[in-house]
Amino acid sequence: MTKHPTIDVKQMLRERADLFTRVAEMAPAVEQAAAVCIAALRAGGTVWTCGNGGSAAEAQHFAAELVGRYKRERNALRAVCLCDNIATVTSVSNDYEFADVFARQLRGMARRGDVLLAFTTSGNSENVLRASAAARENGVTVVALTGQSGGRIAGACDIAIRVPDTDTPLIQEAHLAVVHVLCDLIEAAFATPGGR
Repeated sequence: MTKHPTIDVKQMLRERADLFTRVAEMAPAVEQAAAVCIAALRAGGTVWTCGNGGSAAEAQHFAAELVGRYKRERNALRAVCLCDNIATVTSVSNDYEFADVFARQLRGMARRGDVLLAFTTSGNSENVLRASAAARENGVTVVALTGQSGGRIAGACDIAIRVPDTDTPLIQEAHLAVVHVLCDLIEAAFATPGGR
């Protein structure tokens, strides 16, 4: 019979509580990211998002909150997750390579003044790095949500939101908190009594 190590649930929850205390250090970068998103949306631009795996889910979540509603009534905002269109994702991956799956979409659709939120816990996901490069070539501001080191994307973006940890699940959990704070800040700028 295989004996499994005991999992200390209290310790796991303490680690998360500790990280969320340290996440407050990211406030200036989060405020800056919200400001560029608000400016782009007010100018009729689009906020694009991308990521892989759990980070793709974070990217979808953020775009969905902007198109739908986070807490307040308001008009829908222009946000598109580059992971969502499975026909595009699979055709680009098949005809070119998976590393180009986000960059190719941005080259075709993104415009100067838009914003890209790029989620990558390592900061080294090749398809996210290529997306960042393509976005910047098109005059798109790049906000990277990543881990402690920032990886290669820290030097290939305009604003880096670095979660002060190296554990992938913890970084993803902190990214969710950042997503909600960004949604709150952005939504506050657009909330109207007659929003629909």
